[in-house]
Amino acid sequence: MKTSTRERLRVNRKRRVKKHVQRNKEKLRLTVFRSAKHVYAQIVDDKAGKTLVAESTMSPAFREQMKSGGNSKAAALVGNMIGEKAVQQGIKEVYYDRNGFTYAGRIKALADGVREKGVKF
Repeated sequence: MKTSTRERLRVNRKRRVKKHVQRNKEKLRLTVFRSAKHVYAQIVDDKAGKTLVAESTMSPAFREQMKSGGNSKAAALVGNMIGEKAVQQGIKEVYYDRNGFTYAGRIKALADGVREKGVKF
């Protein structure tokens, strides 16, 4: 199966960002993935190779509050939820790895939701 031009461009952006982020491993990384129906976010410690905090539109905590996961409101809620978990674990600053997605729509809403809870990037 051939990849589309759009997907190839996204993967190239992803590589550029990841190269910059992985050079400086002192900070944790907030990585985001978005599909047509869902948004996934996790905070990763690249030194230890472990996921510290994860949240998505498929989690039970999210499903109690909203049904649909493919819109900006859902992404903002996921951002708030992951921001709360991060603050509880003492995480105050992260790199925002948008995974090659353009900074608009759901990706921006998630970032704003995380910032509201006090996590800086």
